[in-house]
Amino acid sequence: MNEMSIEFLSKLENEAFLRTSVIAFLMPLNLTMDEVIEIKTLLAEAVVNAMIHGYDGNEDGRIKVSVGYDEKEIHMMIEDEGCGIEDLDQAMQPLYTSKQHLERSGMGMTIMQTFADDFHVNSIVGKGTSITIVKRLTHETRGK
Repeated sequence: MNEMSIEFLSKLENEAFLRTSVIAFLMPLNLTMDEVIEIKTLLAEAVVNAMIHGYDGNEDGRIKVSVGYDEKEIHMMIEDEGCGIEDLDQAMQPLYTSKQHLERSGMGMTIMQTFADDFHVNSIVGKGTSITIVKRLTHETRGK
């Protein structure tokens, strides 16, 4: 398995850097455009959730993203040391948001569950949240 990790401050401008870096790392897989879009969406939802909900917009928070792949699947882990999720069952409900004043749709967890082949959230109040995502590849790795 090939692996990489990136750690960065929870500034919104770093989300685009992360998506671009991960897609560049995954280049040897010759992903389809649909796979690229889904991976970018998964990463964006997880990272923006950490920034807005985990750190409540505090740009000094740190987010760590680890990505690994083999010929069959991509593994992603997004971790923060923010406030954690008080009620994980509630947070997983479509349209639920704790930030209505920011006009959030409450669909982040639902979108991630939809695009991921395997999706797990671990969260401890006051300690942070980690999201683990597995995305199976729809084709064999080419161009190794």
